[in-house]
Amino acid sequence: MSELEQHIARFHDELRRRNVSVHTIRAYATDLADFLNYFSPPGAPPPALSEFDVPKVREWMADLHARHLTAISIRRHIAALRMFFQFLARDGFVSLNPAKLVRLPKAPRKLPSVMTAEQASGLLDNIETLDRPFPKRDVAMLELLYGCGLRVSEMVGLNLEDLDTNECWLRVRGKGRKERQVPYAGKAVAALEAYLPMRGAKPLETALFVNHHGVRITDRGVRKIVKFYATYLTGDSGIHPHSFRHAFATHLLSDGADLRSIQELLGHARLSTTQKYTQLSLNDLMAVYDKAHPKA
Repeated sequence: MSELEQHIARFHDELRRRNVSVHTIRAYATDLADFLNYFSPPGAPPPALSEFDVPKVREWMADLHARHLTAISIRRHIAALRMFFQFLARDGFVSLNPAKLVRLPKAPRKLPSVMTAEQASGLLDNIETLDRPFPKRDVAMLELLYGCGLRVSEMVGLNLEDLDTNECWLRVRGKGRKERQVPYAGKAVAALEAYLPMRGAKPLETALFVNHHGVRITDRGVRKIVKFYATYLTGDSGIHPHSFRHAFATHLLSDGADLRSIQELLGHARLSTTQKYTQLSLNDLMAVYDKAHPKA
């Protein structure tokens, strides 16, 4: 194993010790494997750590461009490399972080496409019209995605003990293992009450949502389920679990919720992140203008 491979393995161990999410670790592993592969020509080891400088990082970036990766994907690759070299610098293996000295490609600013409240409700209300093995579980999952604005990783990570059925609160573990309390109500309450008696979990399984084997359902499993219903009920295969999170935030904002409250519900550390998840339609903006502006 080369020196670079050894330090990448150490970096992965460090991330696991810090309880970084599995999704983040997987993304870093993929990006750093690409970096290692690029600098590992057949029959030769990769360069020593001391040989990595700004031109070498730019060379890798040029290869990413040549493979037609998007600006967002390239920025993610470089972010992983920055974290890796920061780790090496902390431990004294390098004197500087060359990845921090390169200019990142500009990412396009694009508002997410958001389902209307009618589209979201129409999708959720028609799930049980399709012949599927676990419709009540699927309704409960999607009602929580939309009704609570959960990330898919947060939802599949829910345990039975995280559910307070008396007060209708969820204990949610977000990014960086930060916990928050999220209320659920209305249709989510009814959906969970219908699902729990037929949960069908294996003995000692603590997960709230389980798959056909009776064990915790995975992120990938939920994505497939959402894609199936979105395709057959709306004709839009581009709807994914995060689409419900976008819709949750946007619809709350449109109906008058303040941005700080939405930030708390979503579990965002920065308000600027919350703003990226929300958008108002032109009609909403015009309604605010007509109501508030003295010359309207």
